[in-house]
Amino acid sequence: MGNVVNLTDQNFEKEVTKADTPVIVDFWAEWCGPCKMMAPVFEELAGDYKGKGKFAKLDTDKFPQVSGSHGVQGIPTLIVFKGGKEIGRIVGFAPKDQLKHKIDEIVS
Repeated sequence: MGNVVNLTDQNFEKEVTKADTPVIVDFWAEWCGPCKMMAPVFEELAGDYKGKGKFAKLDTDKFPQVSGSHGVQGIPTLIVFKGGKEIGRIVGFAPKDQLKHKIDEIVS
């Protein structure tokens, strides 16, 4: 994962809450089919937005407290953070062009 940061309980605050740019976090799990479909799309988007924001992934099975504290109930869920606060949320799989459109709407 070249442009995507792997999040943990330990680095979430540093990588997301204290980030200077918008951060898009993919909450996912290994067993989740739609999450596996989302992974390559998320990677591509990370490349498309290079320099404009940060893309990160958090495994909800390994770090349930973080996903729970952000109210993640279904996966995949993408949450867009800016200034440490949630500014948008996309739940479920969507094709790249739809995701790009939604991300642009949220961030702009």
